[in-house]
Amino acid sequence: MLKKKKFIPNWTETPPPEKSYRSIFKLGKQNEFKHPSYAWYKMMKKEFGLSDEDFRIKQKEGNEAVTLNKKSGLSKEQIEKFSEIVGKNNISTDDYARVKFSHGAMLFEVLDLRENKVSFVSDVVVHPRDKNDVKKIVKYCDEEKIPIYVYGGGSSATKGLTPAKGGVTLVMNTHMNKVLKLNEENHTAVVQPGLMGPDYEEALNRAPERFHAKRRYTCGHFPQSFELSSVGGWVVTLGSGQASTYYGDAYHIVLAQEYVTPAGDFKTYEFSGTATGPKVNDIMKGSEGAYGILVELTMRIFRYQPENRKRFAFMFPTWEAAVSASREIMQGEFGLPAVYRISDPEETQRGLKLFGADKSYINKFFSMFGLNPMEQCLCIGTVEGEKGYAGHVKKMIRKIAKSYGAVYLTGAPVRKWEKTRYKEPLMRDDWMDYGIIADTVEASVTWDNLHNLYQGVRSYIKNRPGTVCMTHASHFYSNGTNLYFIFILKPESMEEYTEFYKGIIDVMIEHGGSISHHHGMGKLFGPWMEAHLGKEQMGVLKALKSHFDPNNIMNPGGTLGLDIPDDEKRVIK
Repeated sequence: MLKKKKFIPNWTETPPPEKSYRSIFKLGKQNEFKHPSYAWYKMMKKEFGLSDEDFRIKQKEGNEAVTLNKKSGLSKEQIEKFSEIVGKNNISTDDYARVKFSHGAMLFEVLDLRENKVSFVSDVVVHPRDKNDVKKIVKYCDEEKIPIYVYGGGSSATKGLTPAKGGVTLVMNTHMNKVLKLNEENHTAVVQPGLMGPDYEEALNRAPERFHAKRRYTCGHFPQSFELSSVGGWVVTLGSGQASTYYGDAYHIVLAQEYVTPAGDFKTYEFSGTATGPKVNDIMKGSEGAYGILVELTMRIFRYQPENRKRFAFMFPTWEAAVSASREIMQGEFGLPAVYRISDPEETQRGLKLFGADKSYINKFFSMFGLNPMEQCLCIGTVEGEKGYAGHVKKMIRKIAKSYGAVYLTGAPVRKWEKTRYKEPLMRDDWMDYGIIADTVEASVTWDNLHNLYQGVRSYIKNRPGTVCMTHASHFYSNGTNLYFIFILKPESMEEYTEFYKGIIDVMIEHGGSISHHHGMGKLFGPWMEAHLGKEQMGVLKALKSHFDPNNIMNPGGTLGLDIPDDEKRVIK
């Protein structure tokens, strides 16, 4: 008897049609794909009560050509002025460009584009050649009351670049994408904001050839969006990379910034420490284009020593043990890991299945050490730096992990993770073709409140029938960490999903977490800002807005909650 051939969904293997909606929202390069494994496919079928028949016909894919029924709201004279400033080859008013540069990677945006729906769109797209172009554009827009939005890499997950009021979108990665200077003596690099992550890292790795440096360097900042995001975007959204526990968040890595604002232009000093009052440099970090446009940055750089990298992985008996061991490691003062990540039981178990490591003999091996499925928690990490330092830190981490009942798994799981760490999100498009969505929220939390936040948010998500919820912590500090919740579901409708999503944010705040740890606020989380910060702190942010941007032309429409009507503000009980 012939064995029945297993059914594999018709995952998309061809680039999207040119100038289609799908070509805008597709993650990664147009010809790059990462499909769910057969194990994941079986798991999702079981989770949502689906059969192979549910995966034979795709839902709305967004392969249609982009068309707009909305003409530019700017006059011919205004568009000609932009052309005069940057050159006619650096402006676009065609439908595709206007839609493409008006959208980021937030799930709600993707769902709209799949429906060929465009809620907000720029009137004109402009590609400034340098900061002098930006100065002229900001001056003109302020005079004409034309809103300005900025597009870096397009990876915003918070509607950060959504042109809610139309106007002009400035695309920074076309021309303003260079390393201007490397100062080996100060360990700094001066860069333009549109420089993409891989290009920046390559330039630093090749510093001897590119800048006649004595050593190779690294930027130290590797968010999951690394291949799709810009250096300027890292800073204005307060991003955090996968090796942040050692190198710091974008907040710590940027030393100085140069801004163009309607009120005037300025450049902050690159001193590490000063006693000259509150630092404007700190104020502008995370300002998301609401006060002005970032045109230049001075960044810390670090020695690139991959030959010294130490990898490790452990399996802890419980989530509580993994958290306690992690806290002791972060407070041990013997040094810090670079990458460090602990996964909760559900993420661990589903991850083992994803990589085919949930076989009975593997479970039997773990059970010999008192480890059980849906209780055990995976930890992976790396240590970087000087050879002796890296070896010592790994040794101490292993000692602490062992004291909490962890089993050492060598560095093999880390190497496997490293190969696909930037590609996992690409599976989103495949799942969405069949009506399954994967989304995330993340929050900062202190150690003494971690379990309260974890249990509160996870309980809310799991109370919705047929919902996967995987959680990990991956950015660590002496006083706390972050919690990153990944949830997968097949929603009944967009209305149902929207209310469910809002409820998650409510619960995060109610349980003492921040609205975000590293995704930023954008316009998505604006309604919660006042409830989270309180009126006094929001008053400070609004006062700064009034100073830098009195005509509200800089990223208006809800960014940071600065101009949200009272009836749209979210009230937390």
